Amino acid sequence: MTALEKLENKNNEGKFICVGLDTDIEKIPVHLKDSQNNILEFNKQIIESTIDNAAAYKLNLAFYECHGIEGINQLEKTLEIIPSDVLTIGDAKRGDLGNTSNMYAKSIFEHYAFDSITLHPYMGHDSISPFLDYSDKLNFVLTLTSNKGAADFEKVKLENGKQLYQLIIEKVKEWNKNNNCGLVYGATHTKELEEDIDLFGQLPILVPGVGAQGGSLKEVINIISRRDKMRLLVNVSRGIIYKDSSKNFAKAAGEELIKLNTMVNEALNK
Repeated sequence: MTALEKLENKNNEGKFICVGLDTDIEKIPVHLKDSQNNILEFNKQIIESTIDNAAAYKLNLAFYECHGIEGINQLEKTLEIIPSDVLTIGDAKRGDLGNTSNMYAKSIFEHYAFDSITLHPYMGHDSISPFLDYSDKLNFVLTLTSNKGAADFEKVKLENGKQLYQLIIEKVKEWNKNNNCGLVYGATHTKELEEDIDLFGQLPILVPGVGAQGGSLKEVINIISRRDKMRLLVNVSRGIIYKDSSKNFAKAAGEELIKLNTMVNEALNK
């Protein structure tokens, strides 16, 4: 099953929320902090409580790499827990030159066996083409991000009047020869989303920035629902995995995921 098929299957089941496993030891429940495999145990309980309703899981590599080999081991074991029919995203924001990019692609797609990855396009097509060569994977290219610094480069106006991030959308559509490209588009930019929705075509969209970063889930869904194909993942990390800090944290995470999916489906069926 390709990564795109996994995404479409979950959307067809009414599942649109991607659970972000950005696991910070400082934020996990106290009773887990001293356990030997604290990150893995936390992730395992979150996955078990959310697996029936999650559209995907996104693991930000920085939260694992910062702990050295032990963090990498827990990352790999976390990936083993996730069923093969559920999309996994390696949030690594790669994009480098030549053979370096080849090795990054091999690491993400062959060693870790992620279904998809986040990429930045700053150095152009050749910097991400090694990832695009994996035709059964998905590549989410940073387009308009949720952070305030997005205005520094992404919103710079070009001579033709378009903004830089809009050029990225056009380029990603050109690069989508294997039907394995998507966009990362921040939920905090609903005004721009309203204007750009027709530019996306049928590209899959990964939307971060809902909740803690200020993005409105309802506003995003109301806009994106106008597309012929949803192909949508709304990433929520802190709002799900840290919903509760007690021993009932996993149950609370599962309940929050159900609530968010319900909100999405109610907005779609208005």
